[in-house]
Amino acid sequence: MLDTVDAMTTEDLMAEIGQRARAAARVLATAPTSRKNEALAAMAAAVRAATPDILAGNRIDIEAMKANGQAASFLDRGTLDAERIEAIAKALEDIVALDDPVGSVMTSWERPNGLKIERVRTPLGVIGVIYESRPNVTADAGALCLKAGNAVILRGGSDTIHSNRAIHAALRSGLAQAGLPEDAIQIVPVTDRAAVGEMLRGLGGNVDVIVPRGGRSLVERVQSEARVPVFAHLEGLVHIFIDKAADLDMAVEVVVNSKLRRTGICGALETLLVHKDVAESHLPVIVKALQAKGCEIRGDSRTRELCENIVPASEDDWSTEYLDRILAVKVVRDLDDAMDHIAAFGSSHTDCIVTGDQAAADRFQAEVDSAIVLHNASTQFADGGEFGMGAEIGIATGRMHARGPVGVEQLTSFKYKVRGTGQTRS
Repeated sequence: MLDTVDAMTTEDLMAEIGQRARAAARVLATAPTSRKNEALAAMAAAVRAATPDILAGNRIDIEAMKANGQAASFLDRGTLDAERIEAIAKALEDIVALDDPVGSVMTSWERPNGLKIERVRTPLGVIGVIYESRPNVTADAGALCLKAGNAVILRGGSDTIHSNRAIHAALRSGLAQAGLPEDAIQIVPVTDRAAVGEMLRGLGGNVDVIVPRGGRSLVERVQSEARVPVFAHLEGLVHIFIDKAADLDMAVEVVVNSKLRRTGICGALETLLVHKDVAESHLPVIVKALQAKGCEIRGDSRTRELCENIVPASEDDWSTEYLDRILAVKVVRDLDDAMDHIAAFGSSHTDCIVTGDQAAADRFQAEVDSAIVLHNASTQFADGGEFGMGAEIGIATGRMHARGPVGVEQLTSFKYKVRGTGQTRS
């Protein structure tokens, strides 16, 4: 189809992609686990073999991103090296090891009239994934959708189009080797923004759900324009609350890792809240550890009293996803004050409490309404791979169907199988 792209309108191109995806989805819905796993293993091998091609494409993308003045966080997300490509291949192999959710019985029961009823997992159908500056999403999304029996249409950003195409070629090779339809994983071959609009309109009923991975403007557009269901999070306004019963050494380790391990991911810490009873003993130590690694601190008045070289925090800082070496810090009265702040400014993504008080931890995890709520652990664990899901297609913060890391189980729906012996209804 790529050979005919130039002669097609965007509308016609996307319509054909949708039709091809639907046809492939019908095949995948009943594909045996062994065949899907064979394809995934072949994809991993093909990614490794294509490392020179993927790196060559990535160099073109990164040079263009630098020329366009892209932020450091975008460059970090978009950059590939041999180690990251090996991680992509390893993630494909990890998905092979996951249980196949398709056909699994979620629950079953028998009615008094003898009818036997099962609720059974089924694929969603065709999934559209729209993402920016993350070449690994090409492989992760393609593989997870395949394992869950879904066809997928990938629309990556123009920033990493050469990287995405090189990875996608390896995925198609794996599908072909396993005898599965190559249209099971398609990539939109144009960067025209109109292609996104066509996907959001559902491609004539051929897209069942959209998953956006990107910045606020992309996610807002998807959520406002989509005519099909969306799994998404708008932004990761991640908090850590240092409770009065927090161990200082643990607090330093968790906060520094949560903020600085990788600043450009959605699980990176953006606001630190510290109980007033330990602000004097804990906060200066934590702040110095962060500043020693080049992190700018924007603090409230109490933080500025206790620590040096603090930028005054504005009201906007409490609702800013920096994705950079910048952290907002506030001293709060108690656990309730911390939870009130999170309720007011959080994005229902990931929040954490550091404390040795189990009762406080239990309250925090019960009352903070976020998709992921941690106790004494880095917020950088907000990741499907770290949850044992092999990989994730994204983090969902909505309350319908999928919430938190979206892995293979979340990429399924269900149907009811009812077995009788000739029963009729009076």
